[in-house]
Amino acid sequence: MPSQGQASPFELDRLVSLAHQAFTEAFGSAMGGGGIEQSFGLPTQADIQGLLRQPLRADDLQTIGRVSAPALDVPVKHVPNESFYFLEHQLPGFQAQEPQIPNIGGERRGLDVNAVRRDFPILQERVNGRQLVWFDNAATTQKPRQVIDRISHFYKHENSNIHRAAHELAARSTDAYEKARSTVADFIGASSSDEIIFVRGATEGLNLLANTFGEQNVQAGDEIIVSHLEHHANIVPWQQLIQRKGAKLRVIPVDDDGQIIVSEFAKLLNSKTRLVSITQVSNALGTVTPVAEVIRLAHQAGVKVIVDGAQSISHMAVNVQALDADFFVFSGHKVFGPTGIGVVYGKKSILDSLPPWQGGGNMIADVRFDHTEYQGAPARFEAGTGNIADAVGLGAALEYVQSVGIQNIAKYEHELLEYGTSCLKRIKGVRLIGTADDKASVLSFTLEGYSTEEVGQALNQEGIAVRSGHHCAQPILRRFGLEATVRPSFAFYNTFEEIDRFAAVVNRLSNQR
Repeated sequence: MPSQGQASPFELDRLVSLAHQAFTEAFGSAMGGGGIEQSFGLPTQADIQGLLRQPLRADDLQTIGRVSAPALDVPVKHVPNESFYFLEHQLPGFQAQEPQIPNIGGERRGLDVNAVRRDFPILQERVNGRQLVWFDNAATTQKPRQVIDRISHFYKHENSNIHRAAHELAARSTDAYEKARSTVADFIGASSSDEIIFVRGATEGLNLLANTFGEQNVQAGDEIIVSHLEHHANIVPWQQLIQRKGAKLRVIPVDDDGQIIVSEFAKLLNSKTRLVSITQVSNALGTVTPVAEVIRLAHQAGVKVIVDGAQSISHMAVNVQALDADFFVFSGHKVFGPTGIGVVYGKKSILDSLPPWQGGGNMIADVRFDHTEYQGAPARFEAGTGNIADAVGLGAALEYVQSVGIQNIAKYEHELLEYGTSCLKRIKGVRLIGTADDKASVLSFTLEGYSTEEVGQALNQEGIAVRSGHHCAQPILRRFGLEATVRPSFAFYNTFEEIDRFAAVVNRLSNQR
């Protein structure tokens, strides 16, 4: 229940509606046709919402009159939890772009969700006549205008192939591409930009490592360890490798809350273990795994570790040196950047010892018919013309995240997650899947009497986008006896009011069965 002097989100929504109606009636000419609001300097619904989110005194509420809340009695303000799930490491300070390049903006103090939302044009989209609520962030994130503008600027002023040319545009393009590489290195705490390889995404990154490190180091009878939580992209490449090599795949079990059992992992490590590949955050459940402990135990046994950071990179501070990860992979589109671009981080000493995966231009030092010499890392892993523009866009996305502040993001998203969890727990027939103590931004559930597709369709009718299905993580869902769940997943541009809208739909469905 709300604390004294605070109104629930349902009450706030109603107060916003009443206040906005009064302004509309008084200044009707200030509203455009077609239901599209034009403020003409008058308070918008968002402005009124911001004012009303300030604490209300009890006598204020008596003056206004209590507004009855819907049947779903959800608690309002979550007490901020200071024990977040990110590493306590400061990222390097944000550096502004060159003056002629679209400005990302300096670091913000605290998180102003309304200011953040203004940076994402698609959040103004309407679906089925209602304001879009994007709760499918674990599948892909939306893009701020700063990223959109930066990619547009590249194609307008810098477009060229990189390296090996004497003309001006090649120099601009190369500078922009390599600056993006340096931005990635800074963002994840790599010791050098030479440790950053651009790929199409985390899936391609894992395949690259299977076909380089795995091909070089795994032999018949050897073992590779993954966890029960993994995305298919961190299972299938290793299955393909062990089939070629005659090796074995071992799996770290999870408990009934969806957390890996570290003691069981320790038992799996042995003289045959050649590699551990583990997610930092489960895409299906949101579980934050203890990767630092996994890495420590693996290194004690002389085993290298790959961390799949596709679901962690946008939600928590990552420092690969502090983790002592041997490899770290992520996708740009999961961290507010473009699709088709991703990153493999690897310790330079390991990368330089690995064979290339693909052959072609850019990755060679010298080619003769009887012999080819390869470039060092990262060039030896970037054959051909890469996705130059979207690498630049990824750099802009990471600068944007730094300008907001990753710790601000982690704190705010954790409050969203706690609030969303409390709302769902109160709805009859909801079964939450994945209840580990450490979670990040993902809720996974089923609703009694409905298929996950039916729930997803009902939410879509209200303009709310969620994912329904197996989330490319069938083994972990089957661990809980399921083939599919409904998965709302949050980002720092989402709001508590959007969670109220979502919970109201699920509650309505529950009451209909």
